[in-house]
Amino acid sequence: MSFSSSSINQLLEEQVKTWELARINYQALNSIQSKSFDMGGFTIRVQFNPARIVSSAAKVDKQSIQERKCFLCPENLPKEQNDRPFNEEYHALVNPFPIFNKHFTLPTYAHTDQVIYTKIDTMLAMARNLTEHTLFYNGPKSGASAPDHAHFQAGERGFMPIEREIDAFCGEKLIDTPYTQIYPIVNYLRNGIYIRSQNREEAVTWFKQAYQLLEIKKEDPEPMMNVITWFKDPEWHCCIFPRNVHRPACYFAEGEENILLSPASVDLGGVFI
Repeated sequence: MSFSSSSINQLLEEQVKTWELARINYQALNSIQSKSFDMGGFTIRVQFNPARIVSSAAKVDKQSIQERKCFLCPENLPKEQNDRPFNEEYHALVNPFPIFNKHFTLPTYAHTDQVIYTKIDTMLAMARNLTEHTLFYNGPKSGASAPDHAHFQAGERGFMPIEREIDAFCGEKLIDTPYTQIYPIVNYLRNGIYIRSQNREEAVTWFKQAYQLLEIKKEDPEPMMNVITWFKDPEWHCCIFPRNVHRPACYFAEGEENILLSPASVDLGGVFI
């Protein structure tokens, strides 16, 4: 079976019939609370999604990671969980703690580091196949609840406001070639870089150049960042959001000051979980 939006959507249909955890949590999406805020030209949507506590409050310190089994390694997956292979290295799994109505995790089979530099080409290749989905990457210290196992995620296209708003928040063009344009993301309450390209190899090259300009903090495996990408024929669209900290002060506050918000790609895409 080919790796496509229709094939992974079919996987989801199968899993909610055969896997109780997935069925319960996807049904629960029908009763979540959501509210949108007009920020003067763009939208922020807040989603109250109690099942996501598993991810939002995940312990991602070194000791906690070492003491648990990796939940993305094939030998540790629930017996009910099935997959769709992308190639010999990656496969698609239904995410049992969804934000999207169609939410997938796209991990490597092997237990290997969560770093984007050597994997951005694969991310763009997957995006080319998953034309009804948007892909995203959370760095190991930028929201990934599995910072020790390489993976992307995917959700249905159009869920995140950034997909329809990005053109309005592009600053003065930084790079312009026959196939690729690069812009700063400005006046959007989050700074970033937007790459739009009709050539995958060229998009990878420019991504790596941007990556090399970012700071790698001491003992970190890569610059802190989140990446959102999608393919809309004939172009790849890639948003890079550099990060400075993992979780905001309100996450650690107590009492009424506490807001359980652990931002990752979806939040930067305009949906706060």
